[in-house]
Amino acid sequence: MKTHMDALEARDPAAREAALLAALPGQIAHAQQNAPAFADILKNVNAADITSRAALAKLPVIRKYELLEKQKASRAVGGSVFGGFSAVSYGQQMPRVFSSPGPLYEPEGLRPDYWRMARAISAAGFEPGELIHNCFSYHFTPAGSMMETGAHALGCTVFPGGIGQTEQQVQSMAELQPAGYIGTPSFLKIILEKAAEMGVALPSVKKALVSGEAFPPSLRDWMLERGVNAFQCYATADVGLIAYETSARQGLVVDEAVIVEIVRPGTGDPVPEGEVGELVITSLNPDYPLIRFGTGDLSAILVGTCPTGRTNQRIKGWLGRADQTTKVRGMFVHPGQVAEVVKRFPAALRARLVVQGEMANDSMALHVETTAASGAEAELKLQIAEAIRDITKLRSEVHLVAPGSLANDGKVIEDARSYQ
Repeated sequence: MKTHMDALEARDPAAREAALLAALPGQIAHAQQNAPAFADILKNVNAADITSRAALAKLPVIRKYELLEKQKASRAVGGSVFGGFSAVSYGQQMPRVFSSPGPLYEPEGLRPDYWRMARAISAAGFEPGELIHNCFSYHFTPAGSMMETGAHALGCTVFPGGIGQTEQQVQSMAELQPAGYIGTPSFLKIILEKAAEMGVALPSVKKALVSGEAFPPSLRDWMLERGVNAFQCYATADVGLIAYETSARQGLVVDEAVIVEIVRPGTGDPVPEGEVGELVITSLNPDYPLIRFGTGDLSAILVGTCPTGRTNQRIKGWLGRADQTTKVRGMFVHPGQVAEVVKRFPAALRARLVVQGEMANDSMALHVETTAASGAEAELKLQIAEAIRDITKLRSEVHLVAPGSLANDGKVIEDARSYQ
C-alpha cells in the first residue's frame, strides 16, 4: 500500500498550522464579500484579525439546523436556495446541486476533486489505473459524486453501481474485476453474502472505503476474513471530507483543507485535547465557505500523530450526536442552557444534566464538577439551583462532584427516563 498521497500529509505540523491560519483571514473576507449569509453573521468581524485559533473561537458557530432554517426562510421569499451561504451561482461554476434530508441543498463546484475525497481513497489503498465499484447513491445526495470525483482525481476508473440490485452488483463485480468497493459497510456485507449465496467468487475485490454508517471492528474483521481490507472515512454533504482512516487504524487523520475544533455541545467553546465534544469545521472551500460549521456530531482529538507518518491531527471518529435537546415537563432544555449556568460560576468546570423518572413525572439533577472549597459548597448549590431555574424555568437538584468525575462522552444532557 502506498504510504502517502502527497507531501502535504507528512509536512511539519507547525508549517501546516501556519498555512491554515494564513489562509483563514482571506477565507473569512471572501465569505463576507461573496456569501450574503456570512456578510450578516460576521458583519462586525474584521477578517484581518482572525489569525489564530483563539480568534476563530470567538466567532459564532453555525449549526446544521440554523443552516436549514436560513435556507428555508430564503426560499420562502424567493431568495437563494442555499440561504446565502454559497459564493457561486447556477451555471458553469456549479455543475451540480444536491439535496440532503431537510431538505438542505448543497452546491458542487467545478474544481477537480471538489469534495477532496482522493486523499481518503488513496489511504484505503486504491492506486491510479484501478477500477473502483462505487455503490454510493448517485441521485439527490452527493455521496456518489463525492467518491467518483475523488477517484477520477486519483487516476481511477469508476463503475457507478449506486444502491440496490444486489445480484446485478455481484455480476458486474465478477465480470469487471474491480480492485475494490466504495459505499456503505452494510451494503458491502450484503453484496458479499449475496455472492456467496450465488456461488460467485469475487477475487479482485480486495479493498474498500466505507462511510455513511458506523463501522465496528467486528464488521471490519468479518470483511477481512473474506479477503476485503476495508477502511473508513468521515465526510458530510456540507464540507466534504473531514477525516480518514489509515493502515495504522488509530483514529482518523484530519483532511488538509479543513480546520477542526472540538467544542462543548451547545456552545462555541473549545474543549481540552482528548475531551469529547461537538465537531466544528471551518472549510477553506471558496465556493461554499462554511465558517465554524457545527456538524452536530461528537468526536475528540487524539493525542499525537499517526504512526504512518501523517502529521495532521487525528479524531476518534463518530462518537454520537451533539444535539441533546430534550423536553422536561413540557419545556425544552438545551445544552447551551447548561453551558450558560456553568459560565455564571468561576468555580464550576463542567456540568451534566440528568433527567430521571417517567415522562410527565420527571425530574432534573445537575451534576457539576467544581473546585469550590468545602465550606462554600452549600451556598454554591443554592446559587446554581437559582441559575438553573432562571435559565430553564425549571427546578433542578444540584450535586457538586470532584473535577474529572463526569464521564468523557460529550453528554451535557443525559435522558435517563423510563419510556416503558
